[in-house]
Formats: sequence, C-alpha cells, structure tokens
Amino acid sequence: MIGDCTAVILAGGDSRRMGTDKASLLLDGQTLLQSVIATMQQLFPQVIVSVRQSRSEIDLPQICDEQPDGGPLAGLVASLRGITTPWVFAVACDMPFVVPEVVALLAGYRLQHQAVVPVVHGHPQPLAAFYAASCLAPMRASLTAQQKGLRGVLKQLDVRYVDEAEMLEADPHLRSFFDLDTPQDVEAAMNGVI
Repeated sequence: MIGDCTAVILAGGDSRRMGTDKASLLLDGQTLLQSVIATMQQLFPQVIVSVRQSRSEIDLPQICDEQPDGGPLAGLVASLRGITTPWVFAVACDMPFVVPEVVALLAGYRLQHQAVVPVVHGHPQPLAAFYAASCLAPMRASLTAQQKGLRGVLKQLDVRYVDEAEMLEADPHLRSFFDLDTPQDVEAAMNGVI
C-alpha cells in the first residue's frame, strides 16, 4: 500500500469522442470505472472519484468539480483541495489496463519532486501520474486563468518524467497507458488487439 497518497479517479469528462459515458462502459464484465477502482484499491488506502456531478452507482467518496467545464485540471484542483494525504495519484477512468507494478514504479520517483509523470511514445501522460499537494496553487492559478491543459501546468512544476524504457519491465507492452477514447478503442480492447 502507498499510504501517503490518495488515488483520484477522474470520471467527469464529456466522453465526446466515445458518444456515451466512458465510465459506465462494460469491458470484461465490469465498467471501466469499476476496473480502475479495483486496481487502485489494491494500491491505496484511500480512493476517491472526481466527477462533474454525483454518481449514484459509486459507493466511494466523490469530489465534484468546482468548475464544470474545466476538464481534468478542474477535477485535480477539487481533489487536491479535498485530500488529507501529501500526494495524489491521478488516473483517468478510461484507462482500465493500468497495472499495479507501473504505479509502484512511478511512486518510487516522488522524492524531491512535485510530480511524477510517465512519458510514452514521446508524450507525457498526466492522467496516470503522481502530484504533490503543493501542486494545488499553480493548478488553481492555471484554472482561474482559463488555461485548462495539464501539460501547460506541468511546465510550472518540478516534474520527474519517467520514460517508457524505465517502465517496460513493469509493463512490457505499456498497456497501462492505453485509454479508451473511441468506440474503435473499445472494440480493439475487447478483441485483445492492444
């Protein structure tokens, strides 16, 4: 267990490309959200779900975005305000293949940094990353300034980027970072293509 950290599952998105609520999509007999919750509960004593509006089907603590159109950044700001631990691990609800080994590996890089962010195929993955409570002020400032992108906020933080070569032993195919954004992604996941 990573006791000094709260897992925050971001489940407040529009799901525009999917055309339906991603959190409630079924894959292998459970919803995407249930799948991510199950993995996070193996790793963290506290798991919360960040939502735009309360979800009756969830029996975990929920934190509602203060700025409904603020995207993942709004979810992170609300979550960082609501936690009692010095760290959060933020993960999107559409990433059902995150493996505990990757999370544990990333957790080991937190010392002396404000954030630990994996980089896959040259792209930072801010929705499968650790953030210190000290990230709240710069994140809130960005949100207030209508700068909603997480990658822009990362430029203001002391970030330890973890490249894919470092993660391959924990997740040889890097499936942890496959997010289901479209119906085609879900079909690929169901057919074992990823």
